[in-house]
Amino acid sequence: MGWKVLDDMDLAGRRVLVRVDINVPVENGHVTDATRIERIAPTVRDILAKGGKPILLAHFDRPKGRVVPEMSLAQLVPALAGALGAPVAFARDCVGDVARAAVAGMQPGQVLLLENTRFHAGEEANDPAFARELAALGDVFVNDAFSAAHRAHASTTGIAHLLPSCAGRLMEEELSALDRALGNPERPVLAIVGGAKVSTKIDLLRNLVGKVQHLVIGGGMANTFLAAQGAGVGKSLCEHDLADTARAILAEAKAQGCAVILPADVVVAREFRAGAESRVVAADQCPDDAMILDVGPVSVAHVTKAVAASRTLVWNGPVGAFETPPFDAATMEIARAVAAKTRAGRLVSVAGGGDTVAALHAAGVADDMTYVSGAGGAFLEWMEGKVLPGVAALG
Repeated sequence: MGWKVLDDMDLAGRRVLVRVDINVPVENGHVTDATRIERIAPTVRDILAKGGKPILLAHFDRPKGRVVPEMSLAQLVPALAGALGAPVAFARDCVGDVARAAVAGMQPGQVLLLENTRFHAGEEANDPAFARELAALGDVFVNDAFSAAHRAHASTTGIAHLLPSCAGRLMEEELSALDRALGNPERPVLAIVGGAKVSTKIDLLRNLVGKVQHLVIGGGMANTFLAAQGAGVGKSLCEHDLADTARAILAEAKAQGCAVILPADVVVAREFRAGAESRVVAADQCPDDAMILDVGPVSVAHVTKAVAASRTLVWNGPVGAFETPPFDAATMEIARAVAAKTRAGRLVSVAGGGDTVAALHAAGVADDMTYVSGAGGAFLEWMEGKVLPGVAALG
């Protein structure tokens, strides 16, 4: 890897600016899911163990350069202290006299959380002057926020050019997992791409057909590919205007030697609700008054066969409307097959994207995957083959 990690840095007695993603759900001032907070704990604890002074930089929600009291990071302090097992002080600004005084007053073994970086317009604008103000608070910069690495902001890229920089433990773990999945994978490689629309994943599909040996296309986006091949899709979600794009992607896959697996059979219903009456039909036999909401058992068998033949899997997007039973069946069965082979040590499985993570948790197999990324947009842009500014700045 072309970047340094915590083990490469001398942190004893040094002020360590740590960019973290603790943009967690909050209700009535209380954190309802502390997963993102818990995942930064190894980095912060290691900095403390090395004698460093961790100063946390983070955003929360979208205040758009204004001070919005309900978006203050102050409400996260109790959850942070609990997850880190260390006292957490809070500064009501991330720059200026308030921030400087808070940094100067840090006690040994203490963590300091600075206020929401997005309260300043200079953050999202990656303003050099704002980046210099942030950098002046520290001696070393640690980026542990892969989920914000696709944003060229002052606290993700600006500081990295001003201070000795490295990746934190979570960033290091994420980058290592992604390298194993597409950068330097064991082959054959299988990608499963689902979700609602082709339009949101054109770049992703075009990148993958040149990197993987098998590509499963599922979810609502598969309907566009079926329609592009002349199949009727009834009232299904479908981007008919992207038929030429779908055919071009299939042609490129064929030229690259990538086998595309589209649904062979589908589950159709006349209404989209939990417990709706449904039936399985061939993929080109959807009735005009029905909609495709999942793939059928033959399609699942094709996918699980591809899983069995693969050594590496990347997954982004469910293959059906998994939130609404019975249209979760295919995604659940595929997830269990992936988990079983991963547990057996015969598959490197990396998954990401909000719906994918939710589906894996619903199937009870999230902990069985090699790596589950909570990075959202950054994970998708990485799969698209794009350079992530926050990662590039560490090089």
